[in-house]
Amino acid sequence: MRRLTTAGAVVAAGAIILTGCGRGDGGGASGPESKGSIDDEPATGAVEVWAMGNEGEVLGQLAAQFEEENPDVTIDVTAVPWESAHDRIATAIAGGETPDISMLGTTWVGEFAATGAFEPTPDGLVDEGSFFDGSWDTTIVDDVAYGIPWYVDTRVLYYRTDLAEAAGVEAPETWDEYKAFAKALQAQGATSGVSLPPGGFDSWQYVTPLAWQQGGDILDGETFTLDSPEWQEAFEFYGSFFEEGISEPVRLEGGEIEQKFIAGEVGSFYSGPFHVSLLLEQGGAEFADKFAVAMVPGADSRTSFTGGGNLAVFNDSDNRDASWKFVRWLAEPETQVQWYDISTDLPSVEAAWDDPVFSDDPYLSVFGEQLTDSKAPPAIPTWAQVSAVIDQELEKVTRGETSVEDALAAVQQQAESIGTGQ
Repeated sequence: MRRLTTAGAVVAAGAIILTGCGRGDGGGASGPESKGSIDDEPATGAVEVWAMGNEGEVLGQLAAQFEEENPDVTIDVTAVPWESAHDRIATAIAGGETPDISMLGTTWVGEFAATGAFEPTPDGLVDEGSFFDGSWDTTIVDDVAYGIPWYVDTRVLYYRTDLAEAAGVEAPETWDEYKAFAKALQAQGATSGVSLPPGGFDSWQYVTPLAWQQGGDILDGETFTLDSPEWQEAFEFYGSFFEEGISEPVRLEGGEIEQKFIAGEVGSFYSGPFHVSLLLEQGGAEFADKFAVAMVPGADSRTSFTGGGNLAVFNDSDNRDASWKFVRWLAEPETQVQWYDISTDLPSVEAAWDDPVFSDDPYLSVFGEQLTDSKAPPAIPTWAQVSAVIDQELEKVTRGETSVEDALAAVQQQAESIGTGQ
């Protein structure tokens, strides 16, 4: 997924555990406490917001409406490139020169919350039950919420409907059906029945859901469980697609996957919602009837990976009240629908999905369904380091360089050595 992968790249490249506490003292080991509830009076004063990538470029359009509704407030948006965002936030915290609000990649929350730089979400600011569970969980660090989920991404299965129809198969729901489905697409001429990354950068996002689908997890309390039977089965199942030649051991970069899918060389792949428009644009009108999306196939569940972008208020914001009021407004269902129109970011608030723009769309409605069964990794400061080990060892498995048992033993050992950073 474009946004998920971009955020992960920044984390992997620059993950550090910070000790600074922004513009103030910060809290102790348990972090700072919220400074109280936020009233319903109009927002006033200036609010500085950092937002990454496309979100930073277009947020000003939405902020203008908030300014109309709150005439005495000014929202100043700074667009920050994803590739420099992580280090820029880290430097700002260390130097005590932070904005009021920052957008965060979901896998960054644990790392930056550990610095004491962000204020916990005030009680009663939003109804946490209004968000998708997996999305809200990305804000939680040591049972404390920092900020809110702003937009969400998840993965579903893209597949060639014409190849599936020719093979007489339907979108798979189980693991057994999934493998048979991919083989059937190959029989219709696809080189890869399903395209999977053969390990390496961010491949943990593809294999981890296979463990979750069996009831496995990354942590049990503060103990890593990366060598559990569920992880063993996940690695074996994932590796079997390469052993059996169902997925080519080639990592397809941006642009390649679309062209190979349109050409019929790739029968299916996993991705986020942005690929719908790319395929419709690049494949032309005649291609619209040749592909569809479906929830990911699973074992005991059909859990997928979720990510996206969160919003957090710095612990020493110069305009705390107006900052939280803007964040709260961005989480209103009506605002989230408008934000989709501007940015194509998917809403984190479930009620927004009742709007026909989502519920009546054959692609987006599947993403909404998948978001009810999606999950994110734990918000621990060291996740970037731990996930990089999973990426590395999974690649050794798919290339036949090591056994699953040895790979997971290495993952568990190194994860324990890295620790949770908490």
